[in-house]
Amino acid sequence: MAMGRLSNRRTSGGTGSRLAVELAPRHAFYDRCNKVLAEAEFDETVEMLCQPDYADGVGRPSIPPGRYFRMLFVGQFEGLASEREIAWRCADSLSLHRFLRLDAEEMAPDHTTLSLTRSRLPLDVHHAVFGLILEIADKHDLVTGKRLGVDASTQAANAALRRLVRRDSGEDYRRMLERLARESGIKTPTTEDLIRLDRTRKGKCLSNADWASPTDPEARIAKMKDGTTHLAYKPEHAVDLDSGVIVAAKIHAADHGDTRTLAGTLEQAEVMLGLLDAAPSPKWPSEVVADKGYHSREVLKGLEDSAWKSRIAEKRSTHFARWHGDTAARRAVYNNRARLLSGVAHHAFKLRAEKVERSFALILDIGGLRRTWLRGVANVEKRYSLQVAADNLGLVIRRRFGVGTPRQATMAFWLILRESWAGGCAICAILLIQAPDATRSNEPVQIVAAYLGTFSI
Repeated sequence: MAMGRLSNRRTSGGTGSRLAVELAPRHAFYDRCNKVLAEAEFDETVEMLCQPDYADGVGRPSIPPGRYFRMLFVGQFEGLASEREIAWRCADSLSLHRFLRLDAEEMAPDHTTLSLTRSRLPLDVHHAVFGLILEIADKHDLVTGKRLGVDASTQAANAALRRLVRRDSGEDYRRMLERLARESGIKTPTTEDLIRLDRTRKGKCLSNADWASPTDPEARIAKMKDGTTHLAYKPEHAVDLDSGVIVAAKIHAADHGDTRTLAGTLEQAEVMLGLLDAAPSPKWPSEVVADKGYHSREVLKGLEDSAWKSRIAEKRSTHFARWHGDTAARRAVYNNRARLLSGVAHHAFKLRAEKVERSFALILDIGGLRRTWLRGVANVEKRYSLQVAADNLGLVIRRRFGVGTPRQATMAFWLILRESWAGGCAICAILLIQAPDATRSNEPVQIVAAYLGTFSI
């Protein structure tokens, strides 16, 4: 398949097509987002990254890679959980048509096109686009890389517990319950009998070593943040505590502990900071701020004298520590403990509680990814890394223009309108409501200021 391009694109069609594009409703946030991407030559760069995965002159052109990545950005900005929702929203909004750089005759890509494009482009390309957005954030002085807060959460997988099968025999969960019911004397067990048996049987356990999902083998049984049990994945963030920019976002197996996944997340953070010439080194290390779940002797030994300086909360223990001759672990634990006693550490943990938890709220809850509709770690991480990149892009737009989400940009107009009405500027408010271009202007705040200056009472 040949690759479609936006880098050398011009508005096609006659005067009517160009007029329709120019008069289409406009959203201030998405226009500013396109402005930031154009300044960074986003379309040209992503087309160069994706070129090896397409064949020139073979087949019909695909959707441009810049359009595909923009649609995934829309998923974060609009809080859309699935690719089908993204496609419906983009097809329904003329403002998003402008954001996707569609001509008047073109239609927004459907969800199957998004799925095929995602399967064609490898995970490395998605990571490279994530790094490109991180470079844009760095140009706006949003990435320092001196203090990183690390934490993990849970994301429900697109698989059901009732479809589990045993790894050794292939027997599914319902058939196992039916067999146990017959062994207990119930010849024809009903659904209520099976539920009652499953609730009261002794030794009930769902172990990832014994059970697997046939629909999503990479999903793991885990307890969610709300206390329920689901098949899930484990996203882990490394967040710049000075700005809130997510430097690394990695998807791990849900049954892996924090001490096991920290190394992979820090490795990705080191790669991303290396793109910005801000990679830590043993001579100039960066701080890692994490909670008690990451504290272990092996983790601290691995971080000691490396590119990372640990500030990991320590579990309170009443037992006397025995080192058994492991002087390296003793030195690492005591050095980490000494760093926890400073005022800098207390301030860093406050920032971590604020910014890292906020990042999960923005991506998983507001962004609609608390449950994924994709299967496999690679597919989930492709979608997840692009939504994290969109969140970082929102921070850039907030730094430049004062608003970081589409909803915030819309509310800015109405807040100023309400303040104008409350302040006695009734004529200004009426004229502003009746202004034909006020709702689709790139600069609603400037229009309000113009009316205020002209019709102030």
